[in-house]
Amino acid sequence: MTLLHIDSARKRFGATIALHDVSLQLQEGEILCLLGPSGSGKTTLLRLVAGLERLDGGSMRLDTTVVDAAHGPFLPPEQRQLGMVFQDYALWPHLSALDNVALPLHRLGRKPSRERARAMLADVGLADLADRHPHALSGGQQQRVALARALAVRPRLLLCDEPLSNLDAGLREELRDLIGRVVREHGISALYITHDHREALALADRVGVMAQGRLLQLSTPRDLLRHPATAFVARFTGALGAWPVRLLAGRLQAPWGEVAASPAQAQQPDGEYTLYLRASALHLSHAHFSGDTPCWSAQARVLGHLAVGEHAELRIDLFGVPLRLPVPDARPEALRQAAGSTITLRIAAAQALLYPATATTEELAG
Repeated sequence: MTLLHIDSARKRFGATIALHDVSLQLQEGEILCLLGPSGSGKTTLLRLVAGLERLDGGSMRLDTTVVDAAHGPFLPPEQRQLGMVFQDYALWPHLSALDNVALPLHRLGRKPSRERARAMLADVGLADLADRHPHALSGGQQQRVALARALAVRPRLLLCDEPLSNLDAGLREELRDLIGRVVREHGISALYITHDHREALALADRVGVMAQGRLLQLSTPRDLLRHPATAFVARFTGALGAWPVRLLAGRLQAPWGEVAASPAQAQQPDGEYTLYLRASALHLSHAHFSGDTPCWSAQARVLGHLAVGEHAELRIDLFGVPLRLPVPDARPEALRQAAGSTITLRIAAAQALLYPATATTEELAG
């Protein structure tokens, strides 16, 4: 069942168009992440859902209730049954963690509100820190309090505006997993804003990629990685490149030579294209491939190596594009000797992403 329905949302700030006819639906119990660079319109869309901004065009419904329509009805934020988690925590400094969570529950009465607040703090792993004030909590702990407070009101929809951007990498992963677990356990829908594609792909049921106020693609993480709709979507979700190629009669003229196109690539019209690769498509020449997996061979120049604990990476240049290639079970000594030399790569042809060389405005965004 659809919980949030956005139809042709438009928003302008002065001469700047922040949203161009964005439409999407968010289902009950779904976590939907909006991904994009700064200025892409994702936070503007979230603020419209929250009721902190009004639409200039289009409409928005929560279930069957119209909450905003250009020149039509408008439901204020406090009547939308929403919870919000911000990147700056927004906790009251003079209140304990328990009282911060209980504050929006004051209508329940002191005892019931504190009981629910304690239960929510336990859900986010802070049962033993309920009496601490924000200044005595780490950033990650403060964000857990903010999450508990947002969920304590039992919202129909949780809105998260880059809630992990102020945390270090290890803590971001921990909190990301916690948000996903707690939200799903409570059966709540969530609209989650981020600029980190790894965060979105790990957390979401579906991911929407935005640029210049447009929604370029909305799909599952798996489909987004395998079939990015535009070159911009491919780049923003971690694809490597770009390499200029020409498709002619089922063959690709690439910087590393003329190679056979995959069946899907060969169906596209002959002409000039830009090629991108996922890191998973690149392998050292001795990597094993099944007999029916078409591969290309390419020579790459070794720039150096990087050893991280028990893992190692080669830094290579593949026809003008610097890459990092994981090397399983490689000794740093061997990698050092390879610096400055040439190695042979095998490229899984079916994983190559082809886009017409003439990019549209939104493909060049960011």
